[in-house]
Amino acid sequence: MNKRRLIIGLGVVVLLVLVAGAFVARKALQAIQGDEVLSGLEESIPQPIGPLEPIGAGQADWPCWRGPNSNGISPVTGIRTDWSGGLKKLWEVNYLCQGSRSATWSAPVVRGNRLVVPGRDKSNDLVFCLDPETGALLWTQSYRAVIRIPKHGPGSRATPYIDEDRVYTFGQRGDLACWNLADGAPLWRSNVEDTGGDAPTWGHASSPLVYGDKVFVQGGGKALIVAYDKMTGTVAWKALEGTAGYAAITPLRVGETTMLLVFHGTGLVCLDPASGKVLWDVPWETSYDVNATTPVVAGQTIFITSGYGTGGQALRIENGKPEILWRSRAIAAHHSDPAIIDGFLYGYSGQSNQNSGRFKCLELDSGAEKWTTNEIGWGTFVQVDGHLLCQDIKGNLFLIKPDPNAFTKVTEMKAALGEATSPAWTVPTVANGKLYLRYMQRLICYDLINE
Repeated sequence: MNKRRLIIGLGVVVLLVLVAGAFVARKALQAIQGDEVLSGLEESIPQPIGPLEPIGAGQADWPCWRGPNSNGISPVTGIRTDWSGGLKKLWEVNYLCQGSRSATWSAPVVRGNRLVVPGRDKSNDLVFCLDPETGALLWTQSYRAVIRIPKHGPGSRATPYIDEDRVYTFGQRGDLACWNLADGAPLWRSNVEDTGGDAPTWGHASSPLVYGDKVFVQGGGKALIVAYDKMTGTVAWKALEGTAGYAAITPLRVGETTMLLVFHGTGLVCLDPASGKVLWDVPWETSYDVNATTPVVAGQTIFITSGYGTGGQALRIENGKPEILWRSRAIAAHHSDPAIIDGFLYGYSGQSNQNSGRFKCLELDSGAEKWTTNEIGWGTFVQVDGHLLCQDIKGNLFLIKPDPNAFTKVTEMKAALGEATSPAWTVPTVANGKLYLRYMQRLICYDLINE
């Protein structure tokens, strides 16, 4: 009898181990392949309102990835620092994604009385323009873009770029499109594959950058970086070959000279924006070639970081060439941009599919760790009014005061995104006194200043 019980007990243990192993394997596969399903209210796309007002400019616009100065700092001031009663919700829409498996991650951009945010249906990339004050739909556009293997959904990951009266969008399939900001009229569209580009494993995700008379994207393949004439869409130049990264192209300003930093699949390259000439290239290899975190710059110091335990590296430009200051695994950010504030580095470390990461502060010159906390999970953040406004992947908000001596949480707001059954990866947008939070089909606007 005892022998029989022992055999049964061992069998149960083996079964539990197999079930647990299958669960872990499924979670790992989902983290790689991605199969996020929309949750919560799903609405039909409404009819646009009219007539449309002329484009206006706000006092604190957010026109592109990492904001007006490409540093992740919103110009908004006078924000509320007590969220104990919650923030006032001004409006919410739930139609940006049409269909249960149409996940889209792009963040909204704002100029004055225009807010632009990409969306998706079964076969088409969608572009929406809303009134940022009321949420009313002003115009919508689309184009067909069939995604063969939609890892983490078929929708756009790149954030648009508003340049004066035009807005540029970049879809997962490689379509770079230019639209009239006022009424959505299509101006031109090109695909990076037409010039030799090739999508990385998780699709094109690098947000476009407009500088001078060109718009730049990572194309991959035989067109690692492509520069288009921003008015016509014709190719001005292309440079290098290799695997595209997922990080946004970033301007590097040294004295009177502006260069481009491109965090591609296997390294960081610096280019001349006029010609595409390679000025220098630093190798940086990561599992699956996932370099997805935007390089951050302070003066002539650059910090790059990647997940999968890779860590980060600080570089300093001396006589036009990069020198390595230090390398560390203290911050290994999967795809959450850090910040450099007064000589210190703040940022999340860990993988983006779990809310058990660390938020850390490091000394920029040495890489020495000042403090670390697990109080705010894993997420993304934006700088605003001397604070870090953080959102974890469950949609909880935290307001942090950057202080190299200690982690200082000022206030928090739980479940700001409502129901979020999959990770909420889209970075918050702060513009003209408003906070915009996006979760797949949902976009919520909160008043960040008034009671």
